[in-house]
Amino acid sequence: MSAGVTDVAPRFVSMILGALVAVLLVFGGAPTASAQTGYRLGTGDKIKVTVFGEEDASGEYEVDSTGSISVRLIGRMQVKGLSVAEIEQALIDQYRGRGYFKNPRISIELINLRPFYILGEVEKRGSYPYVTGLTVAQAVALANGYTYRASRTRITIQHVGGKEEPATEDTPVLPGDVVRIPERFF
Repeated sequence: MSAGVTDVAPRFVSMILGALVAVLLVFGGAPTASAQTGYRLGTGDKIKVTVFGEEDASGEYEVDSTGSISVRLIGRMQVKGLSVAEIEQALIDQYRGRGYFKNPRISIELINLRPFYILGEVEKRGSYPYVTGLTVAQAVALANGYTYRASRTRITIQHVGGKEEPATEDTPVLPGDVVRIPERFF
């Protein structure tokens, strides 16, 4: 009888872990580590700055329309176009240079990426929160689907700082992208 109980426990744990992974995949979870390494911050991104051992200097900051954040003790700091590693180093230099901390240890985490935009022939045009792994088809679903006039073959996407280019429903959508669904001819 005890052999049956010990067989159930690993299966139950496995089921719980599987369900947790499924929830994280469906809802996107936090931005991935790979997104943090090469990702350049822009308006609407939110970061969490942790200064180890200095709770008062830690905090969450959103990049404003000017591309800046207002950091405790330092003030306004331009971060648009910088990577997480570059911001970490700039903060270390600022805290050390101003004499606030001798050897600051700082960690930055992306907690919310800027929204993407979907325009044209979808039921609810507008901006939507970015979810890791998003495709054009999923973006259209978030916008309550296509209108009856939508052209599914002439979709375009414009990445931040880039030109508008053709896209399919499988094209990845990145933070800040603009997806356009044009009207079909007939």
